[in-house]
Amino acid sequence: MRLFVGLGNPGAKYAGNRHNIGFMAVDRIAADFGFAPWRAKFQGQMAEGRLGSEKVLLLKPETFMNRSGQSVGEAMRFYKLTSGDITVFHDELDLAPGKCRVKQGGGHAGHNGLRSIHEHIGEAYGRVRLGIGHPGHKDRVAGYVLSDFAKADQVWLDDLLRGLSDGAPALAAGDTGRFLNAVALRVAPPRSSKTEPAAKPESPPVPEKKADSRSPLQKLADRFR
Repeated sequence: MRLFVGLGNPGAKYAGNRHNIGFMAVDRIAADFGFAPWRAKFQGQMAEGRLGSEKVLLLKPETFMNRSGQSVGEAMRFYKLTSGDITVFHDELDLAPGKCRVKQGGGHAGHNGLRSIHEHIGEAYGRVRLGIGHPGHKDRVAGYVLSDFAKADQVWLDDLLRGLSDGAPALAAGDTGRFLNAVALRVAPPRSSKTEPAAKPESPPVPEKKADSRSPLQKLADRFR
């Protein structure tokens, strides 16, 4: 059994925030793979289903971001999972918008949701880091992550979420390479190998004939010279 956790803040006012991209990711997986309806559990919303041969639990903590670990810890203990069975989807300032990276273990890099999870289950869980870009200065970070994605972001955001869903069965099976490839095929599809047919070379221009200014008598005389 695997536990996929999407990080975000509860409530309609936060739904479109950059900080809520983790919620968006697990929502897309639940919808695309026909998971059971979301229900309140472990201080959050949980949905159950299957990805390939793996049973997977999806969890959206509703404790607000900086207390996400409370919800995750409850779920882990109830199902007798280890931190290695858990993968967290979260926003990542240090990645360009639309980029995706997978990481197992390590630090929380100042992310409040990850910091809370560290406190409750340790650091050995997996992470799917979803790039949202950086506002340019640390004083602008809070306002940036708690603002909605811009309209211009919607195309790459939709491609990224589709890619995460496409690759979710591979991620559940532990095949991170295949998962990342599925994401890449959505966000950066390969260019067509077909080439445009070469243009036909133009025929050389036919030189114009100069007008013959000779008189008929002169033309006749010239023929017999």
